[in-house]
Amino acid sequence: MGTLGFWRLAQADPDWIASVDPDGTEHRAGDLLARSNRLVHGLRELGLKPGDGICGLVPNGVDGLVLYLAALQAGWYYTPINWHLTGPEIAYIVADSEAQAFFVDARYAVEGVRAAEAIAAERRFAVQDADIPGFRPISELTAGQPDTAPPDRTAGLTMHYTSGTTGKPKGVRRPLNGLDPDDAAEMLSFLPGLFGITRGRPNAHLITSPNYHTAVTQFGGTALHMGHTLVYMDKWDAEEMLRLCEKYQVTNSHMVPTHFKRLLALPEETRHKYDLSSLKWMIHAAAPCPVPVKWAMFEWWGDCVYEYYAATEGGGTLATPEGWKAHPGTVGSAWPISELLIVDDAGEPVPTRTPGTIYMKMLGTGFEYKGDPEKTAANRLKEYFTVGDIGYLDEDGFLYLCDRKADMIISGGANIYPAEIENEIMIHPKVADVAVFGIPDDDWGEQIKAIVEPAPGSAPGPELAAEILASLEGRLARMKWPRSIDFIEEMPREPNGKLLKRKLRAPYWEGHDRAI
Repeated sequence: MGTLGFWRLAQADPDWIASVDPDGTEHRAGDLLARSNRLVHGLRELGLKPGDGICGLVPNGVDGLVLYLAALQAGWYYTPINWHLTGPEIAYIVADSEAQAFFVDARYAVEGVRAAEAIAAERRFAVQDADIPGFRPISELTAGQPDTAPPDRTAGLTMHYTSGTTGKPKGVRRPLNGLDPDDAAEMLSFLPGLFGITRGRPNAHLITSPNYHTAVTQFGGTALHMGHTLVYMDKWDAEEMLRLCEKYQVTNSHMVPTHFKRLLALPEETRHKYDLSSLKWMIHAAAPCPVPVKWAMFEWWGDCVYEYYAATEGGGTLATPEGWKAHPGTVGSAWPISELLIVDDAGEPVPTRTPGTIYMKMLGTGFEYKGDPEKTAANRLKEYFTVGDIGYLDEDGFLYLCDRKADMIISGGANIYPAEIENEIMIHPKVADVAVFGIPDDDWGEQIKAIVEPAPGSAPGPELAAEILASLEGRLARMKWPRSIDFIEEMPREPNGKLLKRKLRAPYWEGHDRAI
């Protein structure tokens, strides 16, 4: 131990450009270190102690990075909040995580203010000293604080919220390890090491997606701890990504297949206008990548495209360029510290090439869904856990996905859970019954479809559809709104009340080779 970890690297080389904001502003490691130290001193004065949590409703860029670096050296849990959520959804996470401080950017002030009652007024802070009603400027917390390392440093963690199939999201909380923060950061480099990613400079990691996603935080944070420069995108754009890759000599990134589809749709001359020779490890996950799309990326970028399958809860697989080309369509084989188990409905292992529920375990790490021991236990099989995906293993131990969780929708790499949407639509007085599921979408993988059984006396049609959608305003993030609503006379249900969703879904997936 002893050569990695942001705080150690920043002391050794304070002039290293550690991050670049979407507007091009560059931040030296020494300045980030000073800011994160002052924040720790200020929050400790507010009474924060190891094991406490902080929440950030902030865009991609330096402010969220400072929150992350402060929490991870003070033994706190840092929860970055999805900025598409509405006030009540944000308030739920702030309250459920038992946050002791809540940081909001001016961009998200409207919903941030709506969530403010979840935490005491003296614990709400506006980053960049923005004028947000009911929030203190962050300088009140940090002004006059020393920029020296705080005493008794101990490793913290991120605690991301993962949507539950039954609606409310749950925080995935791991036990703190009590290590020195830099030593703990060095252990994180195991995962990039699997992909062959090297430490030190010159390396740059491009952040293409919102930082509230677990994988984005993990890969970006670890790249920083390995001495890479983080280059942030605010909103993903295909040509802008190519421009940034050339300008900052990007070597690695974390992407979703939707990005590939948009990149391949660029005109030929645009695609070949930029020098992409620096690319070495372009990693993708979060949704199945169509085989022809992946072949096209290999043809364009060469053998730098890596894939993995994993979950916030831990464990996973890796498909190297060679592994995937030998097993097209796979999401890879198990990590050295992970094991896979495919079982039938009775929990018994199934033969090769037989689809079943995918269970994984990661050696030496436990987790719990915060405040929900039942959910934690329900997803377990001995020391294995599942997120409910269906797949099979081939003779060489390579995993293939057949069906995402029975109901989960994956749109643009984001997990969307129908139960939460159904619960909100069901409240509408003109709705007797509702089913929500994903249907094919060439750009996003899936789009959200709602099927509604109108209440007696309510006429189905575009007017009712518009009225139902309008009722979701302010209660459900727009990314969760159905793109379209179809009507049905009577919902197909079994005598026991179980909805036959497959029956509803099947016609939309006809002619598509996988019913994800």
